[in-house]
Amino acid sequence: MGVSSTTPHLLRAARGEVVDRPPVWMMRQAGRYMKAYRDLREKYPSFRDRSEIPDVAIEVSLQPWKAFQPDGVILFSDIVTPLPGLGIDMDIAEGKGPIIHSPLRTQEQIERLHPLEPEAALPFIKTILQSLRSEVGDKSTVLGFVGAPWTLAAYAVEGKGSKTYSIIKNMAFSDPTILHQLLSKLADAIAIYARYQIDCGAQVVQMFDSWAGQLSPQDYDTFALPYQKRVFQQVKQTHPDTPLILLVSGSAGVLERMGQSGADIVSVDWAVDMADARARLGKQVKVQGNLDPGVLFGSKQFIRDRILDTVRKAGNWGHILNLGHGVLPETPEENVAFFFETAKELNLAGVKS
Repeated sequence: MGVSSTTPHLLRAARGEVVDRPPVWMMRQAGRYMKAYRDLREKYPSFRDRSEIPDVAIEVSLQPWKAFQPDGVILFSDIVTPLPGLGIDMDIAEGKGPIIHSPLRTQEQIERLHPLEPEAALPFIKTILQSLRSEVGDKSTVLGFVGAPWTLAAYAVEGKGSKTYSIIKNMAFSDPTILHQLLSKLADAIAIYARYQIDCGAQVVQMFDSWAGQLSPQDYDTFALPYQKRVFQQVKQTHPDTPLILLVSGSAGVLERMGQSGADIVSVDWAVDMADARARLGKQVKVQGNLDPGVLFGSKQFIRDRILDTVRKAGNWGHILNLGHGVLPETPEENVAFFFETAKELNLAGVKS
């Protein structure tokens, strides 16, 4: 038996091997649209408990695996999970997202941050990832999950999610030296965290720069891209064979820049036609995506047509089928099941454009 026959499908595609169908998983595939998750949430109302108590996090991560057998099983976590390990106290409010109790606004606060020691600060991560690997074996690929420096800085400085990002942009445009110090510290911590996840069993790592699409292209070049590169370069130094995915929400205006980050795979949202994304990124960059999550509210025929359209436009190499962002909370579970079934029945020889 050759190596490729026991290497999981998504990992093969992510490494650039030619596969017979695009591998498929969904962002936020563990979560509120599933009754099993909502039931568990009643028992464990705190998000931090659900993501940091190993048995619970393992169960949540595996709910979609047991229901739909996706090609990727992602660690159930949040991008702010490592922040307490740097000295940034946080909580995650149900339905509202991360809350930073003492937002970082001064140089003194940033100087007090300390390097991340994941073994001490995040002992649950190893247990969760090792369990996921042993549970799915070579039938699926286990993905790790980290936030990017700009987005984590935005949370740390704003104190919570924002519609305008006026506090961090004030810092970026009036006192950039402080912000660059923070971004540097966050980049080094995220690189340590990503490497740790790989050591614990993650076979692919996705970095979420959720708020970098809020930057103009010239500011993306200053505050987001250099720090994405810094993370990816450090990870590649020690783990050159682990594929890395970059997601930026609302990324249509910075797509080419994402391709310059050092990521192996760029996650494309639905605001860009997949054929255009392929042309803009060039032949060497692999892509992930990019169905509108709202498509899963359509009829089965509609869902099927959109899957075929995306797969044709992505071509028969270097594509991981996914949504352009997370699956929406009210999505019918039967439509999620149909999305996975349809994707798994594809044969790239039969859908060539």
